[in-house]
Amino acid sequence: MPNVTFKGNPVTLLGNEVKVGDQAPDFTVLANDTSAVTLADSKGKVRIISVVPSVDTGTCDAQTRRFNEEAAKLGNAVVLTISVDLPFAQGRWCAANGIENVQTLSDHRELSFATAYGVHVKELRLLARSVFVIDANDKVVYVQYVPEMTEHPDYEAAIEAAKSVL
Repeated sequence: MPNVTFKGNPVTLLGNEVKVGDQAPDFTVLANDTSAVTLADSKGKVRIISVVPSVDTGTCDAQTRRFNEEAAKLGNAVVLTISVDLPFAQGRWCAANGIENVQTLSDHRELSFATAYGVHVKELRLLARSVFVIDANDKVVYVQYVPEMTEHPDYEAAIEAAKSVL
């Protein structure tokens, strides 16, 4: 598993590490209305999966806003932001911040996504900041497990990876 820290302290990631070239693992998370969402729900589209510890923190807020801006320019692509925030909190946050181009999804119930993508932070029961780009055929084309959870991902690399398979 990748080495990841939170505020400089090492954390333990649980689940399966995902690598470029892998078939994207399926998962079940919750939409803001608590309906189930799976990877197959966006089949045939390029997916940017932006993973954040909590939308209510500064870096996660900025990450979600940045991908919201980029999503409008990406054509046949969707941006999914996944955290363990409750679906109701995600919906409230999106409404208060004008987030319309990103779908926020909650993994709080089963940590299905966290386990499938190796981002479950054992010590905090949060998701490790990361970005995955999946092509229209469900192949993983980009992966970044951000080494320090309080830092930003490489937005440009993820966006370029998505554009390269559109």
